[in-house]
Amino acid sequence: MDRIRLMDNVEQLMEICSAILRALSIREHVVQLMGGAVRLLHTAESAVRVAVLLQTRARAPLRSIQLLQGVMEDVEAHLMGLHATRMDLMVDAARHMDIAATRPGTTGVKTDARDHHPVQQHHLLRSLPRNQFLAVLQARLVVQEDQSQRTAHVEQATAIQSAGIGHKVLVVLFCGNTTAHCGEGCQSGPCTGPPVEPAPGPSPAPPAATPGSFNIVGQSGVPAMHAGLMPNGRVIFLDKLENYTQIKLADGYYAYSSEYDPATSTAVGLSYETNAFCSGGAFLPDGRWLSLGGNAPLTFIDPTIGDGFTAIRYLSRSSTDPTLDGQSWSEPGNKLSTARWYASAQTMPDGTIFVASGSLNGLDPTIPANNNPTYEILSDEGVSSGTSIPMEILIKTQPYYMYPFVHLMADGNLFIFVSKSSESFSVSTNMTITNYPDLPGDYRTYPNTGGSILLPLSSANDYAPDIIVCGGGAYQDITSPTDPSCGRIQPLDANAAWEMDSMPQGRGMVEGTLLPDGSVIFLNGCNQGAQGFGLAADPTYTALIYQPSMPLGQRWSTGATSSIARLYHSVALLLLDGTLMVAGSNPVQMPVLTPVPNQVPSEDYVTEFRVEIYTPPYLQGNNANLRPTNIVLSSLTLTANGATFTMTLTVPTGAQTVQVVLYHGGFVTHSLHMNHRMIVLDATGWVAGATAQTLTVTMPPNSNVAPPGPYVVYCVVDGVPGIGQFVSVS
Repeated sequence: MDRIRLMDNVEQLMEICSAILRALSIREHVVQLMGGAVRLLHTAESAVRVAVLLQTRARAPLRSIQLLQGVMEDVEAHLMGLHATRMDLMVDAARHMDIAATRPGTTGVKTDARDHHPVQQHHLLRSLPRNQFLAVLQARLVVQEDQSQRTAHVEQATAIQSAGIGHKVLVVLFCGNTTAHCGEGCQSGPCTGPPVEPAPGPSPAPPAATPGSFNIVGQSGVPAMHAGLMPNGRVIFLDKLENYTQIKLADGYYAYSSEYDPATSTAVGLSYETNAFCSGGAFLPDGRWLSLGGNAPLTFIDPTIGDGFTAIRYLSRSSTDPTLDGQSWSEPGNKLSTARWYASAQTMPDGTIFVASGSLNGLDPTIPANNNPTYEILSDEGVSSGTSIPMEILIKTQPYYMYPFVHLMADGNLFIFVSKSSESFSVSTNMTITNYPDLPGDYRTYPNTGGSILLPLSSANDYAPDIIVCGGGAYQDITSPTDPSCGRIQPLDANAAWEMDSMPQGRGMVEGTLLPDGSVIFLNGCNQGAQGFGLAADPTYTALIYQPSMPLGQRWSTGATSSIARLYHSVALLLLDGTLMVAGSNPVQMPVLTPVPNQVPSEDYVTEFRVEIYTPPYLQGNNANLRPTNIVLSSLTLTANGATFTMTLTVPTGAQTVQVVLYHGGFVTHSLHMNHRMIVLDATGWVAGATAQTLTVTMPPNSNVAPPGPYVVYCVVDGVPGIGQFVSVS
């Protein structure tokens, strides 16, 4: 009888929890998540495990809170009385409910989701009685059988790690079960392995002589969660399903993707069919841009958007066919072999796409049944092989296994970095080639992502990879310190080891972008906190300039300072003119336009639509007048086989040096720049001092160095880049 009453109460609790989840439109973050998995009684001997994590942001009516607390106490009492029962119960019972709001000046319940607007004073369901509240907001709980194990799958779920009722708060450090994921307060207890060398603290970074500048130029139209530079020179922004953006489509619903034209600083809306929330992506060899995976639908906001967990989205743009401009995403029905939320992608030498990691359902990542520590391969046409293969490094680094850093190396193998661990991995043999030492310092990948860059490749060292990882944090909470340290490694060296360096301050969510002159700009992020809704404080506004070729201790300088906080869901990417576009920051569950103080989670920093241009030092002042011009390539279709092409150009009088680079910007999201790489090409024929130049440029020797797809060719004269041109590399 006790068990029957317990299950009745559990069902009642889940009904309320699911309702609040749906009301809050939550499905973000594995570690920020609400949610929890309910392990129901399989047999008479089974233990009841209830893991329910509620989203902190909820500001529910008092009667709902009291009801929830009462049910919670009842469940806890029953569990305490069952000796065979094991209980893992974390509840974040919300103090208030903040969901989609009606327009200013209106009252009552707005039933048309297309008209919702993020105003904080008029709440859709505040006045509903409980029965209507549940009827309107009931979220679907699907209990599915998977290899004889019941898995609770809340479609609209996401969990948080800071949980509590009233003033009682529990903070969990998400650690795994290896010596790379242990410590005081972690589930696996203190570390048992040898001591790890401490990471260095902050190091001074002198002001750059020419720091560059930030300038606000436009509005993104949609929150910029994902971004990429297209062959037509425009930028695509891709967001999750929201209850407000700046653009409405012809059907009356909001756009969740936009095409931004840097030439006019305007954006047009694009439609898609499935929720692209926290997806991964890559370019196909034919130039199409892929978005992979995502999250569940929210039909009460937009019934036109379907489930995105296994989605494959395609977008076509061309440097020669303007009829493709403004066309929306295509989703012909191809699917990933398994659900993936927070997956990384890398183009392989043969044009296939390696897709790794992700959450199966958006639930608690400390429960392995919720996770997808596997990889799969898409064809060069973007169609899945249909098989997901377990990957040891992702398994052992759970729950810090999502959005791994992935870089293709010159030997054709992948450098995989996740949490603090890294390896060389052969996709063709499904084997780890080399395990590298753990990187000292805090966690470096989601939800404490720093930034990772494959530094410029060149024939001078036979295209040997040189990789840097910077920033990170200790745990997923607004109180988390951030890590100032950086590790740099040459993974194909015989005794590869991390060389430690540091930024002038700790940074989480910091992202690095290669520049055509060989330097790296690190932008965005925070000095305290982590990835997640309302989990960041102390934004880092200043650009950091990294010079890889300088001696250790002399590589960092500080650039210009922005006036805009760029926190969770921000992006930065290089444009054809050599400037950087900086956009995004949407660290709230649904768009909020005006900061609201004293909220938990924080709403001190809210949805940001402003687009900035960062002008690097090489274009500051008179440098902008010293660009090479009249750049003409003998072909825009190139092959990575050591072949040559001709470049003619005009340069300023007295110019002394030239560098030609092949540049791929990739798929930008969550501080990752997937597939990002730059190759310095060998060039002959330069005549110092001459204004008319004809160069013979040699392509990389193979597709390990330059995998197929769209690239930009930049010519840099005396450190100043000309306007880049898109080429297709096969």
